[in-house]
Amino acid sequence: MSKMMKRSSIVFFTLIISFFITSCGGDYIPKPKGYIRFDLPKHEYKTLKDSCPYSFEIGQYSLIEQVNPEEPCWKNIFIKPCRGRIHLSYKPVNGNLKQLLEDAHSMVYGHTVKADAIEEQVFLNPARNVYGVLYDIKGDAASNIQFIATDSVNHYLRGALYFRAAPNEDSLAPLVKFARKDIEHLIETLRWE
Repeated sequence: MSKMMKRSSIVFFTLIISFFITSCGGDYIPKPKGYIRFDLPKHEYKTLKDSCPYSFEIGQYSLIEQVNPEEPCWKNIFIKPCRGRIHLSYKPVNGNLKQLLEDAHSMVYGHTVKADAIEEQVFLNPARNVYGVLYDIKGDAASNIQFIATDSVNHYLRGALYFRAAPNEDSLAPLVKFARKDIEHLIETLRWE
């Protein structure tokens, strides 16, 4: 055997032996499940007041997006920290409150295909003439939170929270919880102009 072949054989066997020595050892321990961590800011609010017949407080970190120039009081509130959007639609009440409420009910309960449950929370503020319902839609529905608010005579406001992500209740839970607090605050500070 040539010197070169002996040397390469020794190097080869040395590498194989060192590989087996270093690869064996230690117990296999499965890694724990990892979860996405969101660094969400503290809830601080600013007043949204424009030419629309309503005002309320939104998060300092939120942006208002105009949706349709023909409907200037239909807006999206983009909640930057959780990348969620609250789609707001305002309609004046002209003897059509029953129809507006039925439409909202249909939109909420249209999610029953994917929803595990739908919980309702009633909001009553007679001092501000604001009456509403907040819907928590549990499960992998496209919209996890929807709400309506009205004075039952002149004003009707509807909102729905959406994320640009596949609906997965477990992954979105911290973001939905964060946005829910902002939505509750929006309803609690709502004033008709």
